[in-house]
Amino acid sequence: MKRKRFTEEQIIAVLCASTRRCKAGDLARKHGVSEATLYNWKAKYGGMDVSDAKRLKCVFR
Repeated sequence: MKRKRFTEEQIIAVLCASTRRCKAGDLARKHGVSEATLYNWKAKYGGMDVSDAKRLKCVFR
């Protein structure tokens, strides 16, 4: 099974940085992911805080 490079907390931190009017291409280049990955993360984790992600992780274990 492939190991994840980013935790949910890190993904949410990247998405919070994207709300500061950065271009998706610049943000993707800075963090070493593709723009498509950013859009997929935004669809999955878009409105969450770190506490929401932790709660979600506890529910599915």
